[in-house]
Amino acid sequence: MGWSVALACATAGDPAEVFRPGLAPDAAAGAELARRLYPAATLVETGETVLDFALWPYEDELFVGAFDRALLVCDRRLFGLDDDARRVADTVAAALPGARCGVLVLQNVASGCWFRWYEAGGLRREVIVTTEDGVVIDKGGRMPAERPYWAAIDGGAPDVPLPFSPEDFGLALAREHMVGRDLASHGPDGFLPLELPLRRFKLC
Repeated sequence: MGWSVALACATAGDPAEVFRPGLAPDAAAGAELARRLYPAATLVETGETVLDFALWPYEDELFVGAFDRALLVCDRRLFGLDDDARRVADTVAAALPGARCGVLVLQNVASGCWFRWYEAGGLRREVIVTTEDGVVIDKGGRMPAERPYWAAIDGGAPDVPLPFSPEDFGLALAREHMVGRDLASHGPDGFLPLELPLRRFKLC
């Protein structure tokens, strides 16, 4: 399966415990975060959907899930890897006090991964890897889930072509540090991350 993902996920607590069956989004809090992300835009709320549908929004869409101890934002502008993408990432990371936040961008055509990690609103880790260009950015201490992927490079292997799949790399980070389980697998409690409900907004 080829994944395209533009996701920011903040959690206050262990993601494996925060995300559980029966979570319902707070519509008012979701709308407030959407306005905070785009204060100058006209936002039209167009209903509710699930994370599976929202992971790679159209360019004029924004998906927000505000829960008891978690925030999810799917915003294709993250794919720009530019100042606006960093602004969106920084805003989500600071929106939930004391939370940890992972920002993951995967694009199956470009075959690359961008990951940012925040703790208490501060950026602690940023990495960009692509199949063709190898390691583009590698800043901050490596996360536990990514360490096995660096073994060959750390052992002296070239990074071009990249000796691991950017998609596998990104999904491992999402599993261990963002949602606490595989995005597309039911946990023992029956919870499936891709079924998380999010509010849908159109930017006008």
